[in-house]
Amino acid sequence: MKIPYTKMQGAANDFIVIDNRQLKLTHEQLSAFAIQTCQRKFSIGADAVMAVDYPEGHADFRMRFYNADGTEAEMCGNGARCIARYAYEKQIAGEAMTIETVAGNVPAWRLDQKEYKVTLNSPTVTRFDQAFPDPRVTTIDYVELGDPGIPHAVVHYPGLADVALSELTDIAKAIRHWDAFPKGANVNFYDEAPMGGLVVRTFERGVEDFTFACGTGSGATAFAVARHQGKAAAQVQLHVLGGTLTVAVDHENLELIGDAIMVSEGLILDENLHL
Repeated sequence: MKIPYTKMQGAANDFIVIDNRQLKLTHEQLSAFAIQTCQRKFSIGADAVMAVDYPEGHADFRMRFYNADGTEAEMCGNGARCIARYAYEKQIAGEAMTIETVAGNVPAWRLDQKEYKVTLNSPTVTRFDQAFPDPRVTTIDYVELGDPGIPHAVVHYPGLADVALSELTDIAKAIRHWDAFPKGANVNFYDEAPMGGLVVRTFERGVEDFTFACGTGSGATAFAVARHQGKAAAQVQLHVLGGTLTVAVDHENLELIGDAIMVSEGLILDENLHL
């Protein structure tokens, strides 16, 4: 089976994008597809698979998002920017579009050839300053975006820019699986950056490791920090491992701005892919 694909990345969060309107792969097939093709060295390699599908409601198209472990996720901010560009380049949608996701509809805009903006799902569940039983972390903020919500833990970690990720892995896993979070959580560590803005490092559920960037995690972090600073509106630059993202916070409206990069296109010929 030959499957056309496009490889894309946003802040080094990388994706395999396919058009499922013609392929008509089922949920089970898309899950198996993601598990196989996201394996680096054994297949194309990516953080996740995104499939364009027909919308169920009033949107330009539906975004189906599968993590590398085969689980379907509610939404992904960097992925939404990339699939917005894919939709524009493939003439599925115009420069302004609406993307249907599990977590709700996501408006998106083309700003220039590479830069796209998406409105993230608004916070629906928030719990601030939760005590966590580890001396390295004083409190944790919890923010869900959308409905059903994408769960994020936001953790202030002083000196983060100089801390190796290997030193954070054990505590990231403990927070990700903390029983106070029934759905688990993406874990976003942050600290103020010397150059302004925030340094952010995100451990993503589904990937089960640190990634170069997380768009919804950046949105949740910017929202939590703005709340702690008593700001209803702010524009926050977030320095992630894959580059820089911008989140505009206006009360509970969050807009994520950043590049969406086309990397390659071709046919998937993976002989170990069995659907």
